[in-house]
Amino acid sequence: MKVNGVALRPLRALPDGLGVEVIDQRLLPHRLQMRPLGSAREVFVAIREMWVRGAPLIGAVAAYGLAMQARRDASDGALANAAALLKGARPTAVNLAWALDRVMRVVMAHGVGRRADAAWAEADAIAERDVQVNEAIGRHALPLLQAIAARRQGGGPVNVLTHCNAGWLATVDWGTATSPIYQAHAAGMAVHVWVDETRPRNQGASLTAWELGQAGVPHTVIADNAGGHLMQHGRVDLCIVGCDRVAANGDACNKIGTYLKALAARDSGVPFYVAMPTSTLDLGLADGVHGIPIEERSGRELTHVSGRTASGEMVEVQLTPDGSAAANPAFDVTPARLITALVTEYGLVPAEAGALRQLMEERA
Repeated sequence: MKVNGVALRPLRALPDGLGVEVIDQRLLPHRLQMRPLGSAREVFVAIREMWVRGAPLIGAVAAYGLAMQARRDASDGALANAAALLKGARPTAVNLAWALDRVMRVVMAHGVGRRADAAWAEADAIAERDVQVNEAIGRHALPLLQAIAARRQGGGPVNVLTHCNAGWLATVDWGTATSPIYQAHAAGMAVHVWVDETRPRNQGASLTAWELGQAGVPHTVIADNAGGHLMQHGRVDLCIVGCDRVAANGDACNKIGTYLKALAARDSGVPFYVAMPTSTLDLGLADGVHGIPIEERSGRELTHVSGRTASGEMVEVQLTPDGSAAANPAFDVTPARLITALVTEYGLVPAEAGALRQLMEERA
């Protein structure tokens, strides 16, 4: 995608082959800054502290983190320790473990002297494949928007509601939920996005709105609790969200608040789609509602908020009374029964165990 007309990805390998640069997403939308990462420990911090976020991007950055370790010490023990460290950075997104396991399988098939190059090549492959996957997700979801546009009486944009950030900032490029939006906009379709603010970290207001603005896509930021009202009154044509893990039965885990949007969509007759790279599918987990581990983050993310003052200074302020406790579950799980379809790089798939297993068997 482009920022100020210049192509940019949130992750890029440094030319010396020893590290990567990432966009520090904590500073957006007010400041764009790339930060170098040169070790597995630095990658751990970047993931844990949400310099980088989004399941596909976390996986790709972690793969490079393991490759950095292989440059320093490619012994069995050093690689195993680095993989364990990185897997512990965040517990919910399955792409993290998926990418690390993939790199480990490759490097352990080589002697110690060849492991560093093999690990780096595999990290490159994971990153480039992510771009291809997200473009394909958008291509398969685009007809959903085109069908709505074709039925539209008297013109007007296709209104899409999304939650959190499943855009190119959460991936290596394109995004998952935003990919069909960008492709529709590029094709000249009138499209408008309702952007949930997504408390408590405001990834929608800070990240999704920023990248949609950079692409020139019309959008409106709304309070999280406004989505149901808009659906009730026919102002949303479809919802599309990303995901951090999908269980074998089709239950989909995404940023906290997604489940409530799915309930409102079902009650209002609005289609609810989940953009799911197959790397996010966890066939080893039978039930998502009761089985997916939900990360509990610091209550400070809820009690405090950061922003820019009129003078341009970035400040943090407290919202709650002193002494009030705050609970901060970072994700929730939308049951498969509320999902119209999962949009994968191979096409639309029902959120149902048999269909998902068949898809993966056919692609094995």
